[in-house]
Amino acid sequence: MRPPPPLLLLAALAAAAARPGCPLARGPAATCVDMQLRTCSDVAYNQTTFPTLLEHRSREAVESSSEYILLSVLHHLLEGQCNPDLRLLGCAVLAPRCEGGHVHRPCRHVCEGLREACQSAFDAIDMAWPYFLDCGHYFSSVEEGCYDPLEKLRGGLDADEALPSGLPPTFIRFTHHSYAQMVRVLRRTAARCAPIAKTYSIGRSFNGKELLVIEFSARPGQHELMEPEVKLIGNIHGNEVAGREMLIYLAQYLCSEYLLGSPRIQRLLNTTRIHLLPSMNPDGYEVAAAEGAGYNGWTSGRQNAQNLDLNRNFPDLTSEYYRLAESRSVRSDHIPIPQHYWWGKVAPETKAIMKWMRTTPFVLSASLHGGDLVVSYPFDFSKHPQEEKMFSPTPDEKIFKLLARAYADVHPMMMDRSENRCGGNFLKRGSIINGADWYSFTGGMSDFNYLHSNCFEITVELGCVKFPPEEALYTIWQHNKEPLLNFVEMAHRGIKGVVMDKFGKPVKNARILVKGIRHDITTAPDGDYWRLLPPGSHIVIAQAPGYSKVIKKVTIPARMKRAGRVDFILQPLGTGPKKLLLGPRRNGSGPRDPPGGASPYGEPEEPGWEPLGGRRQPSAGGSKPWWWSYFTSLSQHKPRWLLKY
Repeated sequence: MRPPPPLLLLAALAAAAARPGCPLARGPAATCVDMQLRTCSDVAYNQTTFPTLLEHRSREAVESSSEYILLSVLHHLLEGQCNPDLRLLGCAVLAPRCEGGHVHRPCRHVCEGLREACQSAFDAIDMAWPYFLDCGHYFSSVEEGCYDPLEKLRGGLDADEALPSGLPPTFIRFTHHSYAQMVRVLRRTAARCAPIAKTYSIGRSFNGKELLVIEFSARPGQHELMEPEVKLIGNIHGNEVAGREMLIYLAQYLCSEYLLGSPRIQRLLNTTRIHLLPSMNPDGYEVAAAEGAGYNGWTSGRQNAQNLDLNRNFPDLTSEYYRLAESRSVRSDHIPIPQHYWWGKVAPETKAIMKWMRTTPFVLSASLHGGDLVVSYPFDFSKHPQEEKMFSPTPDEKIFKLLARAYADVHPMMMDRSENRCGGNFLKRGSIINGADWYSFTGGMSDFNYLHSNCFEITVELGCVKFPPEEALYTIWQHNKEPLLNFVEMAHRGIKGVVMDKFGKPVKNARILVKGIRHDITTAPDGDYWRLLPPGSHIVIAQAPGYSKVIKKVTIPARMKRAGRVDFILQPLGTGPKKLLLGPRRNGSGPRDPPGGASPYGEPEEPGWEPLGGRRQPSAGGSKPWWWSYFTSLSQHKPRWLLKY
């Protein structure tokens, strides 16, 4: 059963009263008064008016209304989703913008966009879309002079930032970038390379900043058959900023080099879909940047705005892996997220990454950190939890070492032979290390990638100074440009192909097994797959429910830099009842898999996966949803407009 909401939430909901009200027609004049509502204190205007669009005639009337109480607890009800967007949109109705003696209505298109994006969050808790967010009732069109209630979130990010006169468009500023500057650079870069680049958001931080990604591909915005997907993530710890800047520079470099006709970059972008997320923790960065380079403490800004360490906030699947690995009769890959995980505090940034992973078939990933100079790889959690340092390899130890060396071996400082330098204690290891052999921790992003999906992720520590001074950034870029490119190119090592049936129809979610490596990967919706493998001979098996398995032997030469294509055509078992050729599988995995978690084959549940859907399912049999009892038990007022039925 789900845990009850916080006591304050219950009291707030119980105090709510049901009063839909009617919209106030805009009159020729209004008396503007200062905004004094705490829940709406961060709107982009300073004055409102009474009566409001809902006919509340005083601040006290607004604060005691069910509509206002709902806005104040919406973040908790929706577990951080659509925050603070929906709250600001609701405030624009409950406390309308008043300027120059006139009321200004919010824009209808903004409301419609939010409803499309957030309706599923309300459906997940079986709550009706609030009547006062009716886009056709309380909102106006651009032609009628509406305003965007989310303009403060955008922070002027749509404005262009021109380069100094005389500088070419390929010029890269090796400086620190504020959040607004980062977004402008990424959007400007995508506009300059529109045929091969685009920006998109995977969600928002706790404080409402977009988690903005820039993507490079021959066809931005869509997955191409057998084109590997790679992601690079920076700034997971807000005060470790070198990775953030490296990815901003890398975006500009890829765009410029492509336009200049670089054969290497053109080949890379024409065969690889690359996603760059420079800042996973923009809220923490703001805290660190306020202290400035050279003055930042070791931990100031490390966590997100909820004081959560994002690289300790992912589900601990490694402990479950060790338990499952003791038996040969169960699978130990594509482990579902345990139900109890959602009962803890999960950051919106963490949720955004997990949802991103489920919508994109990533093959390869790197997380860029700071504080040392080394490349680490999974597992990060020790096989024996009491051991702070213990070599704990994955079944893919060989390829993980190759991935780590692909970065370290071309990094000039990691290859520097001085033991007195930053990271010198890793010199004898070749500047790479198994994560748990360095120090053990749970909830890391790299372990989660490997155990929950097809993605192989390494962690790169870029230097001992977490917030380097601006004058050091160009040198850091020179040291990391080639390692970054070399690492991304590793997505083309191993084999790739398509699994289809005898009619040529792709087989989604088929399993690709490699004999001797107890870690399977699964096919994407189009039937394509990628299997990173070290050089040598391998026995590869493809199988899916209802089909006979197919076995092939492949040999990967040591110098092979382009994935070999190995297709599989599966034959149906027959006309009788289908036998599930699952091989080793988890006993009772069906009931153990939470709604919204992975299926036994690691398949994303469709449409759309949301964590809160796994905790709060719609009611059945005509009963009221879980939150309704708090209204009826603690108050006679019943806001029936929240009910869907």
